[in-house]
Amino acid sequence: MALNKVVICGVNTSKLPLLSDEEKEALFERIDKGDKEARDEFIKGNLRLVLSVIQRFAGNNPENADDLFQVGCIGLIKAIDNFDRSMDVKFSTYAVPMIIGECRRYMRDNNAIRVSRSLRDIAYKAIYTKDMLLKKLDREPTTKEIADELDMPEEDITNAMDSIATPMSLFEPVYQEGQDVLYLMDQISDKKNREENWVENMSLQDAMNRLDDREYNIIKLRFFEGKTQTEVADEISISQAQVSRLEKNALKSMRNYLK
Repeated sequence: MALNKVVICGVNTSKLPLLSDEEKEALFERIDKGDKEARDEFIKGNLRLVLSVIQRFAGNNPENADDLFQVGCIGLIKAIDNFDRSMDVKFSTYAVPMIIGECRRYMRDNNAIRVSRSLRDIAYKAIYTKDMLLKKLDREPTTKEIADELDMPEEDITNAMDSIATPMSLFEPVYQEGQDVLYLMDQISDKKNREENWVENMSLQDAMNRLDDREYNIIKLRFFEGKTQTEVADEISISQAQVSRLEKNALKSMRNYLK
């Protein structure tokens, strides 16, 4: 697919018309009155703007250009829905940053995990519908409300949105207090590393016996009972940052003993 000749939804965008400023103004008058046909005509008349923007992102990858075109169209629609004609700004001046923002968000969130085109399409529709409902309801819409608006099962919407979510590293910092850093992995319970699975085969008990009572209790709760640092902090009535520091000190002491 060449960028100057994109076929999407059966329409060859190389043959799309360009709207004059007067035509745009007339269409906006109708759009403000709720004319959906005028809105569709305005979108169609600005698809060339989307094409001009995505060229800087697409490179030589036709599949990437296809995806970026759809994402850019979302930015265009957002610009149409949020454009304030009372401001002395041309529509294209307002729309281009919106389109670029959607493209950058897509490029940032895109990853090596391959997601089917149909699933991505549902996700894009859900994103647009979510923004539309947010504006309409003046609050964050629920997944069920998005699913009802699209006439799709709620599970399909959830799966589609999950498919384009950015994976997070277990070592992603989630909180810092001074020199104490809490990572995502610190919030995850470990139900497998219990005492009966690995302590019997190592000299860990001896190493633990060298810890003071509080450090011993923290290691026991964290690694033998599979509790998170938050749960441990609540149980022994100290801050999560303190739990993290004491846990690291205890593990360091145990590793030194076991060398």
